[in-house]
Amino acid sequence: MGALTKDLDPDLGQQMTRRFSLVDVFAETPFSGNPLAVVLDSEGLSTEEMQQITRWLNLSETTFLLPPSTPEADYRVRIFTLERELPFAGHPTLGSCHAWLEHGGQPRAAGEIVQECGAGLVRIRRQEEGRLAFEAPPRIRTGAVSNEKLDQIAEVLRVGRDEIVAAEWIDNGPGWVGVLLDSADAVLALDPLRSYPSRLEIGVIGPYPDGEESDFELRAFFSDHHGTILEDPVTGSLNASAAQWLLESGRASAPYTASQGQRVGRRGRVAITLDSDGTVWVGGRAITLFTGLGHF
Repeated sequence: MGALTKDLDPDLGQQMTRRFSLVDVFAETPFSGNPLAVVLDSEGLSTEEMQQITRWLNLSETTFLLPPSTPEADYRVRIFTLERELPFAGHPTLGSCHAWLEHGGQPRAAGEIVQECGAGLVRIRRQEEGRLAFEAPPRIRTGAVSNEKLDQIAEVLRVGRDEIVAAEWIDNGPGWVGVLLDSADAVLALDPLRSYPSRLEIGVIGPYPDGEESDFELRAFFSDHHGTILEDPVTGSLNASAAQWLLESGRASAPYTASQGQRVGRRGRVAITLDSDGTVWVGGRAITLFTGLGHF
């Protein structure tokens, strides 16, 4: 990846002409998934500038592509939310890889792309019908959820404790707690609190009846630094750790399809597959909707 250097204004310092893409991730049709801004030529930007650009764009995440720092990787990515940098996130991984390939990126190994990020090296594969899939990262926290935490979750979701079929820590970085309800309809019916004083990241999962287009419905709720409860349209990291939990516990078999985003006007689709060695892959389509040049 190269950048064209251009001085626009001495008072503004050294400015660059940088390529960028706006990508719809986990989308079957345009404007149905989770949007991502990708800055392809990010050399020279400081952490503070990356955070400022992300806040200005006001999308859930923006990524910044850089040359890799290790020979095993094809490119390096830094992932920012409106308030912080993340070591890993799912839809930014697929969207960044899609943009890198579309702008001429050539992987070192045929059939596999290796992304370097804060969490280490992440493998990405091309799949059928133009989809990409990333290898689900290991969870950093698993196991039972305390009664106190379950009380908080039930309060936020505005459900009775008896409506929670199962719950477990499924944290692969963002902090997810997985909550299983008895049906996809129950998940779609949730009307959570609008704010909560404690930090929470809740992934809610419910199965569809046999014969439906999708096998599971997911919703992702999290609180920001103001305590506001937000819902993510389509969440790769949650789908990754939820799949590991569902498959290991025998509640699902792969391949399966998860849907997410209906209650926020989206129609995200996530394809879960499983290798013979137990590796979970999280796949979806990425669609470039806008490209251009930025001067910053």
